[in-house]
Amino acid sequence: MTAKAATSRWAGFGSKQQVLGYLLEEQYGLCCYSEIRPDLIGLGLHIEHVENKSQNPQRTFDYSNLAASSLDSETDLHTFKGQASEVFGGHALGKSSAVDINRFVSCHQSDCSRFFAYLSDGRIVAADGLSAQEKDRAKYTIDLLNLNSPFLQELRYQWWSELEALFNEHIDQDMSLHCLAGIDLAPRGTQLSPFFSITRNFFGNIAEEVLEQEAPDLK
Repeated sequence: MTAKAATSRWAGFGSKQQVLGYLLEEQYGLCCYSEIRPDLIGLGLHIEHVENKSQNPQRTFDYSNLAASSLDSETDLHTFKGQASEVFGGHALGKSSAVDINRFVSCHQSDCSRFFAYLSDGRIVAADGLSAQEKDRAKYTIDLLNLNSPFLQELRYQWWSELEALFNEHIDQDMSLHCLAGIDLAPRGTQLSPFFSITRNFFGNIAEEVLEQEAPDLK
């Protein structure tokens, strides 16, 4: 199948919403790249081809190549029109071209979270302890998906600040940090709170203990 044929066949595929629903349930309501909860901030979603249709047309209908990513292909992109520096994830400018699959950290990679760390100012960076090659992969992925979009960085900064305020309040009042961590680490029904990885990063060993007890499938 050619890239043109793949694009045409995908455009005519009538079960996109059903597939998107399956993907979103598997992802606990989170965007596959940014971990925002689009439904909580008025954004839509699209079905992301991790390996682009134009790059590998044969994987256009391969479910293992699909993921639910933020930004509806029509409504949200119109909202972000003229703000290319803000657009992130599957619609980021870098992702529209061919992806170096050997460098790209896929959201389907079981250990993808170990490549990234989060800072209190809202930035995402390559994690400590990576090899030079792994750091290159992390940075390549961050840049390709524009994961330090000002829009995302501000949301992450707000989330970190809220966690920090609650953490200090619990310390001051001698309340359980494990209970606090569990609020945003354990799924509620089929959904997680946004920025699961930031919360896990923030709480460190406490987060790992909570996940072991309350949500071992997420470890």
